[in-house]
Amino acid sequence: MKQKILVRLIGVMVLALFLASQVALAQSKLQSGPMVAYSEMFECALWVQTKVPAKVQIAYWETGKPEKRQMTDAKQTEKLHGYTATLIADKVQPTRKYTYSLFIDGKQIALPYPTTFQSQAMWQFRTEPPNFTFAIGSCNYVADTAYDRPGKSYGSNYKIFTAIAANKPDAMLWLGDNTYFREPDWNTRTGMIYRHTHTRSLPELQPLLASAHNYSIWDDHDYGPNDADRSFWGKKMASEIYTDFWPALNENATLAGGKTGTFYWGDAQFFLLDDRWFRGSNGEKNPDKPFFGPQQLTWLKDMLHFSKATFKIIVAGGQMLNSATMYENYSLYPTERQEFLNIIRQSGAQGVLLLSGDRHHTELSKMERDGAYPLYELTCSPLTAGVANPKEVNQLRVPETLVMEHNYALLNFSGARQDRTMNISVRNADGKEVWKRDIKASEIGWGKNEKKD
Repeated sequence: MKQKILVRLIGVMVLALFLASQVALAQSKLQSGPMVAYSEMFECALWVQTKVPAKVQIAYWETGKPEKRQMTDAKQTEKLHGYTATLIADKVQPTRKYTYSLFIDGKQIALPYPTTFQSQAMWQFRTEPPNFTFAIGSCNYVADTAYDRPGKSYGSNYKIFTAIAANKPDAMLWLGDNTYFREPDWNTRTGMIYRHTHTRSLPELQPLLASAHNYSIWDDHDYGPNDADRSFWGKKMASEIYTDFWPALNENATLAGGKTGTFYWGDAQFFLLDDRWFRGSNGEKNPDKPFFGPQQLTWLKDMLHFSKATFKIIVAGGQMLNSATMYENYSLYPTERQEFLNIIRQSGAQGVLLLSGDRHHTELSKMERDGAYPLYELTCSPLTAGVANPKEVNQLRVPETLVMEHNYALLNFSGARQDRTMNISVRNADGKEVWKRDIKASEIGWGKNEKKD
């Protein structure tokens, strides 16, 4: 009898060790993520990357109700797509919070931080708009000694992502240069996938990716070489790979290529403009050259006419209001810039704000306009890349808003529908507030001929 019991115990131990080894093997296949991508009322997207081909799947349930677990479809990761997969949670309901677990090759992966997402609120015709918070930032350089230029590392202060995650934003909007291609990267699929993988695998980044919905635009460094324009030979490949790493609800909204798109959160609509795909040469001395290009401007005009959002937020990699005709500012494209400003005015759209990155410093610009509300542009940069002291004089800079250290911003939208406010809180890498400002919807025209459902 004792011998039989001993045999059974050994069998149980062997099975337990085997199962543990299988879980460990599955765990070892995780490269980066999971990342929460877009959110809608009936579906949310989640992303993951493995090191080798693997079957990945997400289990999710309304928080506090694990007995009602749902599963996404399973996907097999492939080398062609950098072993990435986008998984769709398509059995969600509006205005809910969810908890999820990642499975690789059928084994649940243990993660040491919260894994949560949320569906969009169904508030229209029912309640006041929801209060929500977006984190924003740009210029994320993750050091890679073997391929970096000689000298002091250009990337540092990765603790900034821990600080952002501690604020528990509903979403993170990446304002371009979300990774930095190096010289070995931009000519090949192998190089581009390597660079995205290296950046996305930063340990400090994982908790933020796992619990805040992530949206993005690109700029030159995650598009191609420094200051790249429409002539970049690898832009189709870059676009395909970018989509593999940054799932979007919609893109190429002009149907002419590029990353133009839009999404709603609450009563804010974000218009994502591509400042690379259609861009004329930086070296061309022609005031009529394109920056966004006619296809995007027509799309933007139509979208502004159609939108009923309280806040209509135009997002681009490069600065749009900075008055200095230097670097890559929109002021170097005077003809199209004036058309852009005319479109905003002539559309009659209320509540327009601008967001940008690129410049390796943060500042708030304000353009006063005769007969119209002021235009604000918040430029937020850098997250981890080198800090730059602006050499030009931006005549539209709001005093005491220039920040020359690693930083990010929190945008908190709150208040009743007829009294909405966007609070800007700019914070350093430690999460300490550097400056703050409220921009009320009424200050930027809301309530004056606004469109109603």
